[in-house]
Amino acid sequence: MLPRLDRLAFGADYYPEQWPQEVWEQDVKLMHEAGVNLLSVGIFSWALLERAPGDFDFGWLDRVMDLLADADIKVALATPTAGPPAWLFTRYPQARPQTSDGTTLGIGARESFCPSSPEYREAAARIARALAERYRDHPALAVWHVNNEYGSHAGRCYCDQSAEAFRTWLRRRHGTLDALNEAWGTQFWGQRYYEWAEIQAPRVAPMPVNPAQRLDFARFTSDEYLACYQMERDILSAVTPDVPVTTNFMAGNCKNIDYWRWMPEMDLVGNSNYLMGEQPDNHLGLSLAGDLSRSFAQGRPWLLMEHSTGAVNWQPRNIAKLPGQMRRNSLAHIARGADGVMFFQWRASLFGNEKFHSAMVPQAGTETELWRDVRALGADVRALSEVRDSRVRADVAVVFDYPSWWAMEYEDKPTGGLNYMERVRAFYEALWKTHLTVDFVQATDDLSGYPLVVLPSLYLLSQRGSLNLRSYVESGGTLLVSYFSGIVDENDRIHEGPFPGGLRQTLGLITEEFHPLHTDQAVDVGGCLQGDLWSERVILQGADSVLHFGSGPDQGYPALTRNALGDGSAWYLATRLDPAALIQVLALVREHSPRIAQRPELPGHVESVVRASADAEYRFLINHHIAHAVDVPGTGFDLLTGTQYDGTVRLAPSAVVVLRTPTSAQP
Repeated sequence: MLPRLDRLAFGADYYPEQWPQEVWEQDVKLMHEAGVNLLSVGIFSWALLERAPGDFDFGWLDRVMDLLADADIKVALATPTAGPPAWLFTRYPQARPQTSDGTTLGIGARESFCPSSPEYREAAARIARALAERYRDHPALAVWHVNNEYGSHAGRCYCDQSAEAFRTWLRRRHGTLDALNEAWGTQFWGQRYYEWAEIQAPRVAPMPVNPAQRLDFARFTSDEYLACYQMERDILSAVTPDVPVTTNFMAGNCKNIDYWRWMPEMDLVGNSNYLMGEQPDNHLGLSLAGDLSRSFAQGRPWLLMEHSTGAVNWQPRNIAKLPGQMRRNSLAHIARGADGVMFFQWRASLFGNEKFHSAMVPQAGTETELWRDVRALGADVRALSEVRDSRVRADVAVVFDYPSWWAMEYEDKPTGGLNYMERVRAFYEALWKTHLTVDFVQATDDLSGYPLVVLPSLYLLSQRGSLNLRSYVESGGTLLVSYFSGIVDENDRIHEGPFPGGLRQTLGLITEEFHPLHTDQAVDVGGCLQGDLWSERVILQGADSVLHFGSGPDQGYPALTRNALGDGSAWYLATRLDPAALIQVLALVREHSPRIAQRPELPGHVESVVRASADAEYRFLINHHIAHAVDVPGTGFDLLTGTQYDGTVRLAPSAVVVLRTPTSAQP
């Protein structure tokens, strides 16, 4: 993944520009104590590196790079284009982003740029090229870190420059105005376009703007940020072809970027992940983000570029991590396929918006429990270096789709309670607690290697995706589909005929009518489960009913169905169940699907994930309970403690064990 490192990466974002040079020397000594071997440097340093257009000053960065090289610490050198300098906006005020209501955003923060601005792109290209040419042969350089968390803060820009770029993008996508009018259904509300210049960004209007137009604008925005990345990547790669290039995603949290479309452009996938401190079982969100990151990397190892040692500074209540939690979090990322763990930030800042954000070196200094934990974690990461380049073994797949996320949550749906990520998280939690490791996929991917594929409310489904899912089932796969799936095509146009048009033949049923439930209403499912939010009148057309609604508007009608199709089966769940109830549904599905892996009985708070190389298997066992020890089955040599286990592993509260066993010889 990072050829210039010889072990798993361990480090942080480093901001030496915030400190006098004598602190840098102290930092290097502490980095050696902690086992740091990789730092992201220069992320927000544009104004210091280029004081005016073309007026570069690399003196301080030269000294930092040399200091780190002498200490044998590698650098993920950033292009600082996430924080444009004030002079750019003084000269080109039109480069600032504009919201959908016409508000032009100010400066003094970060990421305050329009991705379609030619002036921004020209300046970003200039600083990227200058950095590449200056540090092309520097011994500290290990990887390029382009920009930072694209699209996660400013998001979509609706300015005139964006509108012009949107029209160009639409010409490429649709070809002709007739094709665009057909795709957008512009006969509705008299929206037909006769000139390209008539098309605007979907700014605030008296009523909700055409959903197909908004969907295309969401795709366009993701592609514009990708074009910014590609531009810088191409400059860097032309000068340093042997140095990998990446940026940091925000998998599972950034709604504005379709990371599937970025996947082919990445030398390696990086991700930033932060726990929601007040959220129960927040380690589930961590695992989900890790599995997404690995999936965007096509199963290859990825890099955790940011997470926190303790509390963040931007949540309503910034909860500090409990003893052992930082270690569990970090090693869980490695379990999910990361070949390195990095933090924001190395040393806690004295000023700015993030001065209350935790760091590897806290405000209280090195005579602290947190610093001792950081040092211990560095030793743990080093002890796990042999898992580098191994792959996670997944058991099942979950279809994850950004256009479906976007379109499902536009206005004017059967109920306002539809929430795409809520369903993804609910199904993910049920799979996690049954100890099934998840790969995320697209509906059009090759699914043949998965015994079970789950669709959590996949509202938008193309004809290609529909045919692929049907073929998967006919070839022996098991498909589990949640309500409000397969409703529209890629242009947010309803599949003609009864719902769910994109899946009705695969599922062997039709929906006669949706029956959203009242806010506090619940429905009985099979006399043993309880659903809410959603109910529908399911009419069987080949499928069998497994569980019926026992109450509500669809009492007596199917709530859970199974359709035998070819060598496989497709299941449909017609209401919203919580994760505990979904675990019971999964048990029913597994009874009919012997290909789905059967895991040892483990408590729900124990995480079990396997990474494998050509000659060894590494089973990560993590006890997320902070008070209770547990015995779990396991055999192998623990890389962290040097203990050999033969059949039973005693997991202390918050403990992590990584068991290595040799891979059986191949015939």
